Amino acid sequence: MSGISKIYGLGDATTIALDDIEMSVDKGEFVAIMGPSGSGKSTLLNLIGLLDTPTHGSYMLNERPVANLGNNARARVRREQIGFIFQSFNLLSRMTVIDNVALPLMYRGVGHVERLERASTILRRLGLGEREYYLPNQLSGGQIQRVAIARALVNNPAIILADEPTGNLDTKTGLSILDTLKDLNEQGNTVIMVTHDPDLAKYAQRTIHVVDGQIKARHAPAAAKPRKKPAKKTSRKAKT
Repeated sequence: MSGISKIYGLGDATTIALDDIEMSVDKGEFVAIMGPSGSGKSTLLNLIGLLDTPTHGSYMLNERPVANLGNNARARVRREQIGFIFQSFNLLSRMTVIDNVALPLMYRGVGHVERLERASTILRRLGLGEREYYLPNQLSGGQIQRVAIARALVNNPAIILADEPTGNLDTKTGLSILDTLKDLNEQGNTVIMVTHDPDLAKYAQRTIHVVDGQIKARHAPAAAKPRKKPAKKTSRKAKT
């Protein structure tokens, strides 16, 4: 992204949500975006995910300019390259788990049987194979969020965008979800996560801080200290 701004309203009612953003994310990175409420971090994530368009600036996704694409073209890029994980889960309450996960494939024109097969495969991968025909209200919070992750992965996206993915979960379950995201990143997915929790941001390779619509700091976690090798034990032979 280069010179990206997002402005709402006109005249005295103008609000600058993002102001001249310069940032890049490499393929295979795990990046955390942090900032106080109202700082613009969720707006930035929406622009990255092509859920919104910038007022000014350029955005290159896989070397393709995407800032000014039309609605249909943006929807196609989202469908083919991006998976979304939301804090509020956004599952359809009257659909079974497997149908919720298979839904994105329907929009790609995948046949019914193949949709269910692919959805079942990803659910088993996330430890939910025995919950395929449950309804969302029959699951725990952690299980619901894993269903949302399965739905985000079913199209094999290159990029996973997570907006406060543990915000509605207890600490133990939230850390389990972060472990899942870390595993996905290690398998090659690019992960960009919005969070307000510095402990969760430690899972990322790099953190971007957004304040008042601008990037104020970028840093990587401190490198782990190398482990000391244990001293070799030497045996002394008894003198004869």
